[in-house]
Amino acid sequence: MARRRFRDTLTGYALLAPSLFGVVMFLLLPMLVVGWLSLQRWDLLGPIRFVGLDNWQAVLTDPTFGRSMAVTFGFIALVVPVQTVLGLAAAMLLARGLPGTGFFRTLYVLPWICSPLAIAVLWRWILSPTDGAVSTVLGHRIEWLTDPTLALPLVSAVTVWTNVGYVTLFFLAGILAIPNDVHDAARIDGATAWQRFRRITLPMLRPTLFFVLVTGIVSAAQVFDTVYALTGGGPDGRTDLIAHRIYAEAFGSAAVGRAAVMALILFVLLLGITLVQHIYFRRRVSYDLT
Repeated sequence: MARRRFRDTLTGYALLAPSLFGVVMFLLLPMLVVGWLSLQRWDLLGPIRFVGLDNWQAVLTDPTFGRSMAVTFGFIALVVPVQTVLGLAAAMLLARGLPGTGFFRTLYVLPWICSPLAIAVLWRWILSPTDGAVSTVLGHRIEWLTDPTLALPLVSAVTVWTNVGYVTLFFLAGILAIPNDVHDAARIDGATAWQRFRRITLPMLRPTLFFVLVTGIVSAAQVFDTVYALTGGGPDGRTDLIAHRIYAEAFGSAAVGRAAVMALILFVLLLGITLVQHIYFRRRVSYDLT
């Protein structure tokens, strides 16, 4: 029995080996390297020099980093609620099975499967103040991406447009998994459409909502391609999201150590936000739909 148990254990670890290799090489090892770099000073060309906590002190006292974090949280506050509400509304419409539902499912997901950089370049042309499609239709020049008051909302709108199809598909899968018997019983009892949505659909979508919110916040906090192609972090740093700031520090200022510190701070913040959401949803989520 002991030999058989040992053989089964060895077989299990052998089957897990490819996944464990990927986790170690592409997740744990890079995290350790970033942590090590946060204690070093390196300009990508010269020798690496140990500086202890100097990088941490420089980042935590840098007003540019604080502004970038504030812009990032503002961006998340704009993007995540809007794409969640729009995705849920679109999923409710698609769940009705109206003619053309299959076409619209494909149409909604197309922006998400396309390259973010290509989409940003397309929107940059559309919003160009001189020969852009929007300015041409309106008949006058508007500085959509260089106006400090318009830049962040427009970058947020492009991000929402890109991600709403992804959110819609998950909500649609959750809605279709809800047993029809539950809705039929509520309808027989006289429940209105709004009451069924509020008392049945939303509670049973909590696992999906938890997943959508967690992945939405994490992805919004790491947006880089869209900002890089649309505004380059400007104007006046109004779209200088933390991912763009990390890139600017590492490859613009050649301060790899400070960039590593920013990456670690972002990781800790996202981990904390995810844990808070997990605690909130833990007693409010039921995966039993029977």
